[in-house]
Amino acid sequence: MPNSVTKHYIDQCLDERSGLRDAVRRAPFSPAFANAYGQRLADRPWFAGEARLREFAADLRPFLDLLVSLPWRLFDGDLAAYCATLGVSPRHAAVMTRNATRNPPRYARPDVYFDGSAFKLLELNICSALGGLDQAAVNRALLEVPEFRAFAEEHRLGFSDTAAEFAAALRDIAAPVTEGDRPVVAMTEWTDGLAAYGHRMRVLQEQMCAAGLDVRLAEAGQFKEKAGKLFLDGTPVDMVLRYFSVDEICSDPAGEEVVEPIVRAHESGRTVLHSTLDSYLYSNKGCMYLLSDPRWREAFTAEESALIDRVLPWTRALSGADVVERALAERDSLILKPRVGYAGTGAVAGWAVGEREWREAVAAHTGDGYIVQRRVTPQAEPVCDAASGEVADWIAAWSFFFTDRGYAGSSFIRAIPAGSGPIISPSTQPPMRTTSVFTFPHE
Repeated sequence: MPNSVTKHYIDQCLDERSGLRDAVRRAPFSPAFANAYGQRLADRPWFAGEARLREFAADLRPFLDLLVSLPWRLFDGDLAAYCATLGVSPRHAAVMTRNATRNPPRYARPDVYFDGSAFKLLELNICSALGGLDQAAVNRALLEVPEFRAFAEEHRLGFSDTAAEFAAALRDIAAPVTEGDRPVVAMTEWTDGLAAYGHRMRVLQEQMCAAGLDVRLAEAGQFKEKAGKLFLDGTPVDMVLRYFSVDEICSDPAGEEVVEPIVRAHESGRTVLHSTLDSYLYSNKGCMYLLSDPRWREAFTAEESALIDRVLPWTRALSGADVVERALAERDSLILKPRVGYAGTGAVAGWAVGEREWREAVAAHTGDGYIVQRRVTPQAEPVCDAASGEVADWIAAWSFFFTDRGYAGSSFIRAIPAGSGPIISPSTQPPMRTTSVFTFPHE
């Protein structure tokens, strides 16, 4: 059941005189934000009790600590054995484990569903290439719409400026190598990546600059190295904020050569690479079955095991007769996911396919780098269409953000109409929409 603030908002949207129905479409976004997201925004923001969000965030932070402890808890620090268990190729493993530490940055975005009573983790992104940091622009723009501002004041709404939180964290990390008044941060894509993603990166660049960083856009092969310091078009760079992946490095025959100057500058201590490539050791979905499977539970205390069960749905590697038998018997409540990938690519939702197709999928992916996970059914939320005034149910994936400073807000929502697909993904038709979150003091 939607919370009271959502109900009141929808009631107001049904009254054409309120001005809330088309508030998002009238909000004054910056040109950069409008270009990147203007056609992809939901017709309203999401609303949540601040206490509920912080309660789950308080579980997610120690959960992150458990996650990054896995190679040492379960494999005595043997990263080769850990990677082999997760199905990581030798080339990928070599890239990931160079300069790996026991304490990687907690620069992360857990993606979760809210089932009406609790949040549950779907997957966890620990890396610097995080989408959604810039969505507080929706909050700020809506507060410029008089009708929405009045609604926000009535309900004492607040929001998290996640981009500003991350800018402060990056400033801390870059401080030891910063040579000027403010850190020079190069948001860095792989070769030709700016052509595809530059319009979105410019939004975050705009917000990070407003928060006191000197942010430039770059591609991995554009840097020059001099005495251990990287330079971009003649400007010394204090931090490479990495938006390229290990997969991109390893899909390029010269990938390691391209990234070598960046890694070498990081090793020299004069330009920071953030986040380091070992973050991908923990973004593999196989990590979730290492945490969930009882075969590994002796490595965790009773308190840690209870935390894992609160945060994570039942998850197993799709291998072994007992797991396969259970997968076949419980099709309607299970989903298959590849250990590597994003946006739902390669996933098979048992409740969305027939018995034959499910059996074929289980057979094809058993022992093939897949996990099987308990379904989490997201709570439906009403959305009033700004043009027609019709109300329809939507479902949403929530993103929580973390830095080494701690919780940085839950400020990013991806939503689709209920019934339009089993997975919230950019490939869903009708298209997935994004928005931000406003919080209120009491449930």
